[in-house]
Parts: sequence; structure tokens; C-alpha cells
Amino acid sequence: MPATPAWPPRSAPRLYVTQALGPDIRLPVDGPAAHYLISVMRVQEGDAVLLFNGQDGEWAARATSIRKRDLVLECVQQTKALEPVPDFWLCAAPIKKGRIDMVMEKACELGVAQVHPVLTSRAVVDKLNLDRLRAHMVEAAEQCGRTAIPMLEDMVKLPQLLKDWPAERHIFFADELGGQPMHSAFAAHTGPAALLIGPEGGFTTQERDAIRAHPAAVPIALGPRILRAETAAIAATACWMAINGDWHA
Repeated sequence: MPATPAWPPRSAPRLYVTQALGPDIRLPVDGPAAHYLISVMRVQEGDAVLLFNGQDGEWAARATSIRKRDLVLECVQQTKALEPVPDFWLCAAPIKKGRIDMVMEKACELGVAQVHPVLTSRAVVDKLNLDRLRAHMVEAAEQCGRTAIPMLEDMVKLPQLLKDWPAERHIFFADELGGQPMHSAFAAHTGPAALLIGPEGGFTTQERDAIRAHPAAVPIALGPRILRAETAAIAATACWMAINGDWHA
């Protein structure tokens, strides 16, 4: 006899929801999410959809009551517990639309716990659409299998960020003028950490001096080449995850 197919299948679509998840909970779905499941993914009665809300882990739900513009998803079983997220923050100056969107997506995929936009003197962007950036992180989480969405904080000016900084958290400062080799700095300074990345134009001399004077700051060098802001954020985050984060495990 043929083997019974595994349920839920690995190909089941994933969907972020805001409702609570648990045994036998039924979630009515309409709007863009319903269109995605019904018209794009061609979900049929009885098909599995994987749900997560950033709090209750991931649940396999069965699609029922499918109509043209809405359906119901009934939770059947938990497939993943809420993931333990590495205690790593990304503090990044705002950059142009498209590039900042990519940073948000990759921060989510790489396992960042929090993102803190930081306004600096040379930033060419002084406002951010936080709702749009959160949407990019949600979409990235749906694709990469995360069960926790990174926390996105309001933008603050650099002096305020440094003033309110928790003493126990290292600030790995990506200084284009040089610092400790990144690998050795990450290996030597374990525990709660953050990466501080500047804008396209870099930090001013005054900003650099203020950061270096902070007791939590650890200046690091990101190799022999000048990197774009988005490249620096993504590459350094990946390196930290490989040394101290959940890539290391």
C-alpha cells in the first residue's frame, strides 16, 4: 500500500496572523490573505496552512468553508514552538527606500531580535514608513520559517540612543576608519550585543568620537573594502550569528 503523505506537507503556505493560536481555534480569513491563499496558492478544502503570530509558535491549520473571497482556518496541531531569538539588535541609520526594505527583510531572515533606526547627521532620509518596513519583515518571516517577528522601534537620534543605552549590551560600531577585526571582536565580547551601522555618507567626526567614547562601544573593521550601508548591516549581522548566534549552535 502507498505510504500516507506527511501532514502538514513541507510545501504548505505560511501565513502571519494577529489572532491567538491553539487547539481547535477557528480563524476566519478574508481580504488580501484570503486572496493569497485562494487565488495564488490555490488552497482547497482540507489543505494545510501554517500559521504563526509571533507568540504561540507555528500551528498547522486545515482550510475549511472556502468561498470566493474568504475561508476559515482551523488549528489542528502545533508544528513549532516559539523560537528562542539571539539577543542581537541592529541599529541602522535610515537609507533609501528599497535598500532599507532589503535590510529589514534580511534582518528578519538572519534572526535579529530588534531593529532600531538611528537618525544621524549625514542620513539622506529622515523619515521612515514603519508600517511598510514591518510588512517587509512579516513577509520575510513567512518565507524563512521564523515564528517570531523582530521588534521594530521608532527612530531616535544618535545622541539619544547613546544616552539611553543599556550598560550590559555591547555596541559593535562599524567604523570605516578601522577597529578590531570583526571575527576576534565578536569572539571576545559575548552576551547581549548590537551592531551600529551609519548612513551612506558615514558618521561625522563628532559622531564617531561620541560613539568611541561610550563605555559599551567596540569599534570593528569590516574588511579591506568600503561597503554600502545595507551590505555592512547584512554581512556583519551574518558574521555575528555565525560566531555568537543561532548559526553557531
